[in-house]
Amino acid sequence: MGSSASSCCGEKVGEGYVGGDSSPWRLFSYKELHAATNGFSEDYMLGEGGFGSVYWGKTSDGHQIAVKKLKAMNSKAEMEFAVEVEVLGRVRHKNLLGLRGYCAGEEHRMIVYDYMPNLSLLSHLHGQFADDSRLDWKKRIDIIIGSAQGLVYLHHEAKPHIIHRDIKASNVLLDSDFRPLVADFGFAKLMPDGVSHMTTRVKGTLGYLAPEYAMWGKVSESCDVYSFGILLLELISGRKPIERLAGGVKRTITEWAEPLLAAGRRADLVDPRLRADFDDLQLRRVLHAASRSVQAESDRRPTMQRVLEIVSGTASAADPVKNSGLASGERINPVTSSGELIRIASIKYEKDLMEQDDDSNDGDIDCGEYTSVTSSELAAEGDSRSRCSGFEAVEVQRMKDRYGKYSAGNGTPAAIRR
Repeated sequence: MGSSASSCCGEKVGEGYVGGDSSPWRLFSYKELHAATNGFSEDYMLGEGGFGSVYWGKTSDGHQIAVKKLKAMNSKAEMEFAVEVEVLGRVRHKNLLGLRGYCAGEEHRMIVYDYMPNLSLLSHLHGQFADDSRLDWKKRIDIIIGSAQGLVYLHHEAKPHIIHRDIKASNVLLDSDFRPLVADFGFAKLMPDGVSHMTTRVKGTLGYLAPEYAMWGKVSESCDVYSFGILLLELISGRKPIERLAGGVKRTITEWAEPLLAAGRRADLVDPRLRADFDDLQLRRVLHAASRSVQAESDRRPTMQRVLEIVSGTASAADPVKNSGLASGERINPVTSSGELIRIASIKYEKDLMEQDDDSNDGDIDCGEYTSVTSSELAAEGDSRSRCSGFEAVEVQRMKDRYGKYSAGNGTPAAIRR
């Protein structure tokens, strides 16, 4: 992960180079982070959730940081802390949020990142900046392509390959130029060479979970592809992955989008805040990628490399000359080599799970441990004990946008600007 250090949370520090801009990471003392965050002041808090709290801070040399402070010192928290530090220590890409440092004393676990002045994608789509119309069409396409590039690195270039497991709007942070950085690797899985998937406990966010993962805990790179497909629909439409309708009925974004896509009504899928200012060919490409990414069967989804090629226009499937559906505009959905129309999959979570979702949290779930049987055995036996469709062991994390406690000014907490 970098050079070793003689102490974890003391004054002596070790350094390494990780992250998108190859900036150095180091070990922080508790005293240093306490001072940087004004004693972990509530006025400096950026967000909080089941893991703990995130604070804005400024180091003695004037560098703005975000500090994730874990509230619990149990085995689960220790594991997620270790996983995130391990993964952050491995990645180096311009579209992945890198490690600034960490503190691991006897009573404290903290991870330090660079502070992102434009907060998260969630804050611009559904949060405090939603009415400001800062995300024009070009920014949205740049965010799509940049985020895809970060995931391509994780899936295809990092050794071993890394599955993020929690791709969502609040985990795409935006720097001062609105460059996207995929963040929060606490749920990440390292995939050894030769392993295509594994079965594990279900962690993630309602609305973004791939069906095979939500049902049986079968995790693969394709799960990230599914989540990214949902994110594409969310970015284009400005709608939440799960919406509450009149009478308390809940609808997923795929249920909303499927009939519009099938009818070729692509303009009706675009966020009204864009005031019809969008590039139609780029829209077709993104909808094409989204339709393929959210297929119910994991083997029908493209790789992230293929998704990137489609949204950036370098794949033949995204070329209107070679794809008559894109050229004519009559069909948005991609077509297989046999001519079969690939329809978007309208996945519905079962009632027990949907009842766990409400507007006060970020939809995060954590299912209980799985028994040591294969996903095919679970499917054959219908074992509800280990299916997240039964959700007998679900605990819902009360989760705010990690960069969510701001006034609608320049992205800095009001107490800090005074």
